[in-house]
Amino acid sequence: MKDLPVISPLVASETKIKKPNWLRVKLPTGENYRHVRQVVDEHKLHTICESGNCPNMGECWGAGTATFMILGNICTRSCAFCAVATGRPHAVDWDEPQRVAEAIHLMKVKHAVITSVDRDDLKDGGSIIWENTVKAIRALNPDTTLETLIPDFQGKWENLQRMIDVAPEVVSHNVETVPRLTRKVRIQAKFERSLEVLRRLKAGGMRTKSGIMLGLGEAREEVLETLQMLADVQCDVVTIGQYLQPSAKHLPVARFVHPDEFAEYREAGYHMGIDFVESGPLVRSSYHSERHVRSNEARKIWEAERAQHNVS
Repeated sequence: MKDLPVISPLVASETKIKKPNWLRVKLPTGENYRHVRQVVDEHKLHTICESGNCPNMGECWGAGTATFMILGNICTRSCAFCAVATGRPHAVDWDEPQRVAEAIHLMKVKHAVITSVDRDDLKDGGSIIWENTVKAIRALNPDTTLETLIPDFQGKWENLQRMIDVAPEVVSHNVETVPRLTRKVRIQAKFERSLEVLRRLKAGGMRTKSGIMLGLGEAREEVLETLQMLADVQCDVVTIGQYLQPSAKHLPVARFVHPDEFAEYREAGYHMGIDFVESGPLVRSSYHSERHVRSNEARKIWEAERAQHNVS
């Protein structure tokens, strides 16, 4: 690993920090936004846009896109960063895959992102509903590309195999943070298990993707080490964004990372050989995800930018 950028150390704060101007977003509005809202409500669907308090909801819904969340909106895990409700989930809704497929058809979505809550209460981890959802979407929307943001299925690899067998264009699983903070941030998760998910997906021929949040107290060296770990398992796409505290009950923000620093991490990721690095304060896993399907597109842009910079 050569020519890594110099990035200032991260310093955690014990007091609540004022949100900087670069994190301000527009309120949801417009005809497309209202149309997406109507389709989601009429089909009784859940979106991570709403359940996860995503700051880009106005932009994405205004563009006519949304990330659907299957298997209900109650998670069996209690991650300290996540706004999704924790508790005892409702029974599996076996009609949900068809409703998701119909909503995507009505919205005329060209690229769909599907995610889910963790369903550790189910023997299959929800993987059968996952499989059925991909098949239903493809049957009704044969020209729509798919990204599936999946859980770790508790390391039960027969459940992961179902996702490999249906082969979405992109399969994503987020490590969320650096190894040292995993137990604090993702209480029921294991960093190495998440890496193994990505390893097995890649071995199965998938285009893989993962994401991390900054501002939880990680050090510069830990961010770079995590990027290198993802590069080592041949993860194709990595997203890096700013952690935002959903409520007073969740982990506080240790630091707001400047956009220039996100750009430096993007540079480091490309030096490590990652195919596509999306890095910025408002970046979330599904943000601009239609770009992540194609190999080498972002690297070509990056190389052109570097060439232009070197010339000037």
